[in-house]
Amino acid sequence: MTPYLSIEDVGITFPTPDGPFVALRDIRLGIEKGEFVSIIGHSGCGKSTIMNIIGGLAQASIGGVVLDNREVNEPGPDRAIVFQNHSLLPWLTVYKNVAIAVDKVFGDLKSKKERDDWVRHNLRLVHMDHAMEKRPGEISGGMKQRVGIARALAMEPKVLLMDEPFGALDALTRAHLQDSLMEIHAQLGNTVIMITHDVDESVLLSDRIVMMTNGPAATIGEVMTVDLERPRNRLELADNSAFNHYRAEVMRFLYERQRNPQAA
Repeated sequence: MTPYLSIEDVGITFPTPDGPFVALRDIRLGIEKGEFVSIIGHSGCGKSTIMNIIGGLAQASIGGVVLDNREVNEPGPDRAIVFQNHSLLPWLTVYKNVAIAVDKVFGDLKSKKERDDWVRHNLRLVHMDHAMEKRPGEISGGMKQRVGIARALAMEPKVLLMDEPFGALDALTRAHLQDSLMEIHAQLGNTVIMITHDVDESVLLSDRIVMMTNGPAATIGEVMTVDLERPRNRLELADNSAFNHYRAEVMRFLYERQRNPQAA
């Protein structure tokens, strides 16, 4: 059976004054509809490059990406990206920052009333409906990221791509947003691919964790299935032996096996 999203033998090489630089090689991964997959690895291992290729922001030198039986060659509303920087327009209100994406995607498909209802629905989903008339400069970093997530979800993408979305936030805000993301994923059953440096975050949120070898010529070293029941409660998992086993395995890969995945 063909995966919903298929990354097929992807590699990318960049020209440099010293000759070609191979950033990624032999990336093969199938992701099912509704799956939550995290990609983790040390800086420079090509995590964001994979995200950019899936998002259509970069072209692979070899191989390609197929989403829902269609090849990915350019950006499109079927793949919404949430970056570490919220990327909100500072002169627009929270409501209008989401509405601008809804109008772009659904301007010819939904009535004005339907678009308004849809914007409000997605702001309620991330618990930001109380701040619709505020501008980005008037809300916290965590609230800004919630708005960015609402804007992405409002596009109804086939895949939600998240590039270290909580990396710039304090620990408590990050925990709250992780919990919100789990709630949204449970409610919508959407397909999510997230880049992270945080081992605990990857285990808490994911169905599978993709562990990258170090660059250059980085590739997938190991893919680990996280067999923990949902919904997941971070406090209950703190003393859960399975959670701690998965956490230890990711740590072991990152600090012992990242250059040689075949090592014991």
